[in-house]
Amino acid sequence: MTPPGPEAGSAPATDPAAVRRRRNLKRLLAPRHVAFVGGRDAAVSLRQCVEFGFEGEIWPVHPRRADVEGRPCFPSIADLPEAPDAAFVAVNREATVEVVGQLARRGAGGAICYAAGFAERGAEGARLQAELVEAAGEMAVVGPNCYGLLNYLDGAVLWSEGHGGRPTERGVAIISQSGNISLNLTMEQRSLPIAYVVSVGNQASLGFSDLVATLVEDPRVTAIGLYVEGLVDVAGFARAAAAALEKGVPVVALKVGSSDIGARIALSHTSSLVGSDALYQALFERLGIIRAPSLSALLETLKFLHVVGPLPGRRLGVLCCSGGEAALLADLAARHRLELPDLTETQRAELAVQLPDFVALSNPFDYNTSVWGDPAALERCFGTMMAGPYDVVMLLLDYPRPDTPGRDGWHAAFEAFVTTGKAQGRRLAATSTLPELLPEEVRLRGAANGAAPMQGLDEAVAAIAASARYSEQRARIDPAQAARLVVPRPANPGGSARTLDEWEGKEILAAAGLTVPEGRAVAAAEAPSAARALSFPVAVKALDARVAHKTEAGAVALGLTSEAEVEAAVVRIAAALGGLPGAAKRVLVERMVDGAVLELIVGVTRDPQFGLALVVGAGGVEVEIARDSRTILLPGRREDFAAALDSLGAARLLGGFRGRPACDREAVVDAMQAVAAYAEANCDTLLELDINPLMVLAKGAGVVAADALVRLQDD
Repeated sequence: MTPPGPEAGSAPATDPAAVRRRRNLKRLLAPRHVAFVGGRDAAVSLRQCVEFGFEGEIWPVHPRRADVEGRPCFPSIADLPEAPDAAFVAVNREATVEVVGQLARRGAGGAICYAAGFAERGAEGARLQAELVEAAGEMAVVGPNCYGLLNYLDGAVLWSEGHGGRPTERGVAIISQSGNISLNLTMEQRSLPIAYVVSVGNQASLGFSDLVATLVEDPRVTAIGLYVEGLVDVAGFARAAAAALEKGVPVVALKVGSSDIGARIALSHTSSLVGSDALYQALFERLGIIRAPSLSALLETLKFLHVVGPLPGRRLGVLCCSGGEAALLADLAARHRLELPDLTETQRAELAVQLPDFVALSNPFDYNTSVWGDPAALERCFGTMMAGPYDVVMLLLDYPRPDTPGRDGWHAAFEAFVTTGKAQGRRLAATSTLPELLPEEVRLRGAANGAAPMQGLDEAVAAIAASARYSEQRARIDPAQAARLVVPRPANPGGSARTLDEWEGKEILAAAGLTVPEGRAVAAAEAPSAARALSFPVAVKALDARVAHKTEAGAVALGLTSEAEVEAAVVRIAAALGGLPGAAKRVLVERMVDGAVLELIVGVTRDPQFGLALVVGAGGVEVEIARDSRTILLPGRREDFAAALDSLGAARLLGGFRGRPACDREAVVDAMQAVAAYAEANCDTLLELDINPLMVLAKGAGVVAADALVRLQDD
């Protein structure tokens, strides 16, 4: 992963410097004039820009050369006719800093810094990168250590290598932290119109936040694809992605890497559940970002969104000519929660007249070979099928190789599908089961007529499901709320962390509105009498903040029914903690919680970039084995907490399962809200909070926080 630098997006969009940098970024993305500074690499970029048909001014800059690619050179930035909107800077790293400073002083819009050897190369490189950022000022800088920028809409090719894109009038934008990945994506053979490609490199000045926020303002951009190794400015990215959601420009992200972000002292189960990937997943869900599992899925999802757009629902109608294809499709649809509405009685009656009686009338619909190659019959058949209650209709069609004779039948089916669908105003997807079985001429004709040419059945179904899910999320998410994150102020370097004992933690929870077991914090010798006062059965626990996981340490005894059992338990606990000076001198005696139907974990963890995150999951001693949990970044809404709870595997138990009573679901959501409210109110001091287990009682009986760990920052 390329070591990132500070993104300009860390400042809100209303900050005057950020506004000026955003204005300069627009100049860089769609320049009227471009300066190419340097020798061989600058010449490569200049030549590509000319070949691609860029109509603006092109100014090569070199102190010792008379011309570059036949164009007269300017000896310096100062000699240019005016401040260029964009510059491709391809000189060594020390000279890059000087050239960028000259461009900034001249009033240039932005620069692509091609040179490597900055922050990715240690302390000396990091020092140079800091100088580069200072020299740039409010100028928009992409890189350093990047391939550059491709604008296929206006022909601006500020790129150091070959590329495979084509001119287009509208298309998707791709932003990548990997230069080689961005290069490879331009070489795609999937007929995906690409409007922009940006290789961000080290993100010294500009990163995902600025680029997403600016690209969504270009009406020619239909969707945005991201290849993400790690975000530098999560808060800025959230604002930019929320703006994209509000404008209805879908964002599709391929996030790689799943290691934890930074070093973290994870005393609680909550923190052990919340690694890097869980936080990114929570961020994407919060902002309606579609997550792609692979580069193929990224491209196919972008393609579907470009051609068809977000779907209003999950209802899929399928035309195919094979029982095997129908079975594959049915399995995939179920996996992605797509609906396959059955044929209506009208459809059945009409198809029964058109086709032999051995054709099964169902959805997916295997129309068989009886109408194969007959355009009129195919149009009647397809038109009848398309009349059903579908949000999108798919035709499965695998073309033979070009050297195979008799391809007319495939062409007839495809033309009937496109013609009929267009006449009926249907959303269409022409899909091959394998990526290579949909020829380019077919893809181009399909895309031009509103039929998304989808290559690969798995990717196609996933893209359709993602499109429908995007619409669902956009209807549910409030962009203004989603853009806000509870990011605490940095901890005082001179402060220290303090873990509360369970009694102190439960006092905080009770004050926040949660129910805790009735109990007493007493000296060890007073435990039997405290138990008698509470009434049996009781639990006895060591009150020692150094013991985070009492069950594993032997520091808890449950279901005690007499004073003698309590006294013996205190002795056992003291022996188990004998290595801790002063341990088990105080104990917590609590009345046992009866009637629990389900055990959950509810907790809060804190990340320096993502801020506070609430976790809900299956609880108990096996919590880290089950790993059935969901993470919600704060602030959250009640519906967010409820949706996270309902998405758990353990949620099957909420409504009653195999004779068990239904759980008090609303009380769980109440508890999640109460914990979130406490965390937000104490965001600058709360480091970790862990309720495990939260005992969920029968419907109407509430929940009880049976164990709690709270860790605070002392200033």
